[in-house]
Amino acid sequence: MKIDIDKCKGCGLCEEVCPLGVITIEDRKVRIKEGCVECKTCMKVCPENVFIPEGRDDSPVCDSCPIMCRIPPGAYGACMRYYNEKGEITRKGRVLTYEEVLNIVGEREDETISRPLLTGIGSGTTYPDFRPSPFIVSGIRDGVDIITVVTEAPLSYSGLKLKVDTDLFMGIEGKRIFVKRKGKRHIGHLCTEEYGSKMLSLGGVNILTSKDGLFVAKTIFELLKGERVILEIEDGATVELSIGKPPTVNGMVEEHMRVGCGSATTGLFAPYMFHAADEVIVLDGHITGLFSEHPSGRYLNKERSGIYIKGQKSTDGRYFLNKGTGWGGTDIERPLDVIHEVDRKRLKEGMTLLITETTGRKFAFYRLKNGQFQEDIPTQEAMKFLEVLRESCEESKVSAIFAAGVGGSARAGVTKTPIKLTKAVHEGKITITIGGARPFIFPGGGINFLVDVDRIKYGSIYLSPTPSFILPVEYTMRRKTFEEIGGHIEAIKPVEDVLKK
Repeated sequence: MKIDIDKCKGCGLCEEVCPLGVITIEDRKVRIKEGCVECKTCMKVCPENVFIPEGRDDSPVCDSCPIMCRIPPGAYGACMRYYNEKGEITRKGRVLTYEEVLNIVGEREDETISRPLLTGIGSGTTYPDFRPSPFIVSGIRDGVDIITVVTEAPLSYSGLKLKVDTDLFMGIEGKRIFVKRKGKRHIGHLCTEEYGSKMLSLGGVNILTSKDGLFVAKTIFELLKGERVILEIEDGATVELSIGKPPTVNGMVEEHMRVGCGSATTGLFAPYMFHAADEVIVLDGHITGLFSEHPSGRYLNKERSGIYIKGQKSTDGRYFLNKGTGWGGTDIERPLDVIHEVDRKRLKEGMTLLITETTGRKFAFYRLKNGQFQEDIPTQEAMKFLEVLRESCEESKVSAIFAAGVGGSARAGVTKTPIKLTKAVHEGKITITIGGARPFIFPGGGINFLVDVDRIKYGSIYLSPTPSFILPVEYTMRRKTFEEIGGHIEAIKPVEDVLKK
């Protein structure tokens, strides 16, 4: 790659997106080290048109994806999969069997086509797509001749769905999510809250094909590699996220996930609440519970306390409060501010009040003295309830679901009639796995799927600067089905012969 050094203003965008890290900025000017494969990623983000491809004839071209990297001897291409070994482009690493990754993807139902004979991990890519997949293998299972077709498929129409276990307020649904990458880059949006967790959507074809697409892809790839990223939510929180680790929201590490909403907590632990205090309020941004009014309190013949709380009443003892950065994800900053009014006739001198979050992380215990609730030392019964509540909470973590589809050109590596493949998948005649992991296949047209990232062997997902993510895919079926859908019969090899190599 040539550079017009006089045009360069040293903005550093090229350094940020270079997949091989061979671009640096020195003295506010770009420098390219050895190992450049002319993937042209730098050209896509450079506002000054600094880069000019040389088209060197001395390095072989990798034709495994549209990037067409020119890989120097002893170097990798932009996706870090293909390698120039003495002038020959080869897929570095070996293909893995299903048994080798079984401990990751887990046991599946014992059906003839439920498990692949081989995984797509390390198999190589079908490109151009009309060619047969790298490995089409046959084997006998339960006396039935079955076929598994494997490939590493570049999936452009894809994204990552993050589940973040936290009660802490992150923002309003629909707000955009940004990452700092030589500027503020739009990478997704905050979806909704699902029972104690926040859902984030990153990527998707519209965002990946935008001007920020390469930065988006890099951020998603860092998450897939287990790295920690810092994201900013529009008009909301700054979060630090790493898959499999506790989230950090506005500098606070969320260690525990609640056992349920405020109402569920009240129902689950009512016998403990009964003895904990004369009234218990569970503050929660979803549903706040008021014990003595709640059905569980009435069932235990709890006397109505005379305390009435703020919020929109859903049903008895269940209230919707405004969301915010206060207790339990509400806008209540001081616990007693949740009280809307009291019935003085029902209040008794010395009565006790416990206000807690669903996790028991923060709580306050009060006793009525001289007509005012004053903070006091919690009773043993109150602490017993809080201890049970805390022990019932799970550890908070960030988990990820990869969303994509193999309804496009990747099907041609399996069959000459791709529509038959799609129909056979939805009819249950073909099982699709991703690196051995069973995904959820959406109904309807195409082959759209969701797969748990933790169930795919670590390091099996790659990034190509198209940008697209490359995932191992397996199609397993009976030989009869393979013939019916017009599969590449001529490319079948016994699985034993493949494994010998």
